[in-house]
Amino acid sequence: MQHAVGSPLPPPHQPGQGPHGDWAPGAHHPGVPQGPAPVPPPPPGFPGAGPVPAAGPVPPPAPPQHTPAPPPPDTTGHVPLPPGGPVGVPAVPPAAAAVPDPAATTLAVLLIGPAGAGKTSVAKYWADHRRVPTAHISLDDVREWVRSGYANPQSGWNDNSEAQYRLARRTCGFAARNFLANGISCILDDAVFPDRPVVGLGGWKRHVGPGLLPVVILPGLDVVLERNAERAGNRRLTDEEVARIHGRMAGWYGSGLPIIDNSQLDVPATARVLDEVLARAIASPPSW
Repeated sequence: MQHAVGSPLPPPHQPGQGPHGDWAPGAHHPGVPQGPAPVPPPPPGFPGAGPVPAAGPVPPPAPPQHTPAPPPPDTTGHVPLPPGGPVGVPAVPPAAAAVPDPAATTLAVLLIGPAGAGKTSVAKYWADHRRVPTAHISLDDVREWVRSGYANPQSGWNDNSEAQYRLARRTCGFAARNFLANGISCILDDAVFPDRPVVGLGGWKRHVGPGLLPVVILPGLDVVLERNAERAGNRRLTDEEVARIHGRMAGWYGSGLPIIDNSQLDVPATARVLDEVLARAIASPPSW
């Protein structure tokens, strides 16, 4: 006799059981008693079901499970930050309005000057004494984020130092745009040369925006040499290099940018003059 290979055979038909009957799979298990399938009890109220139990009070619904507890009141959450964008030109106040107060206005300022001009000291003091949130972004500080392979300015200007300068300036511009977009003023400082607009002032305008207000700090050569002599490390340059940079900075005269000669001014006095210059720049933005 041959046996077909494939699916198991269905149970044999018994009297009263067809292919769609009430066949229980356990009927073919050895050791399971045979007999009719148990009949479930009739629902309440059905004849022969017995008395219907009296309806009692409905229990309250169970509290939801796994409900997170509210955060404590002193816990901070996600604070959305506006994305940074190009800084626009400051709004010109009406002619009848008073002189704008730069100490209470959100601004983007670029402080230009040779090494030893005091621009970093003035920028820090100016940012510390503002009535609105203000950040100081120093290009030299950002350049020195590079530790191994830092292009030391004492070694001269080459492709590597220019690449690191451009990268640092772009990083400063990105930071300034984000600060300004969130209501924080910025003052940046850099030794920008007037005879290199692409790598200098033009690059700052491209990275920050047309609303950037450049101001030049240019004391006499003797003052610059004296201040440079007090420096240490990578910030100190040779007297020949300082004199060469100072001579190139003289090209800012006649450029239309405001120039502050702080040869006889200390840091607080220079910061006050800077506020006066910025008030005029807000009322009549320079074209550069």
